[in-house]
Amino acid sequence: MPVIKTGRPVTDACQGGESSRARQRPQVGAQVRRLRRERSLTLAEVAEHTGLNIGYLSQIENDKASPSLESLAALAAAMDVPITWFLANSAAPPRVVRATERRSWPGPGGNRIEEVDGGIPRDMRIVMGAMTPGQKTGLHAHGGDEHHLVLSGRVRMTQGEHQIDLGPGDYLVWDATIPHDASTLGDEPAQLLIIGHRAHGAETSRPDG
Repeated sequence: MPVIKTGRPVTDACQGGESSRARQRPQVGAQVRRLRRERSLTLAEVAEHTGLNIGYLSQIENDKASPSLESLAALAAAMDVPITWFLANSAAPPRVVRATERRSWPGPGGNRIEEVDGGIPRDMRIVMGAMTPGQKTGLHAHGGDEHHLVLSGRVRMTQGEHQIDLGPGDYLVWDATIPHDASTLGDEPAQLLIIGHRAHGAETSRPDG
């Protein structure tokens, strides 16, 4: 078979294409300098603790050199912090869901469910349940553990022979595969923060998944 010449050898860098060229190394210099100054350490003292020379440390702090993992580990040990502290400026920006942006839908027993987490987490769901005075969810069950934090009002949580009354600030977790029920106590509405597994399709999950 004839040999086809491409004009240049195929390397990993070539296969990476634009994504390889666009990839940028984390900029750690500002964090290294800040942490060093917070600890009142000179470059000479850091050099002594890490075994790295002063010129190289200066280049790192000015982002003119990209330290190896070994060098970062030495700097972290010298400043008594986890390596991840140096990557604070390289972290993805936090994702925010405003209270006014929450989606809501009817939950068990007609109580109102608001999606606190915006559907962002892949493995968990965080919702807020609002119950009117005298309201009951009725028995229901779903997969995984379910965590509850009472934000306001009083709630009676029932599962089998267990009946527990909760007030503001109280926390309860149970195995949600076992049928359970919640009802408000007194003449005030109640609000609960509920955390569970997103994959199990609980009644507190969004109707579209």
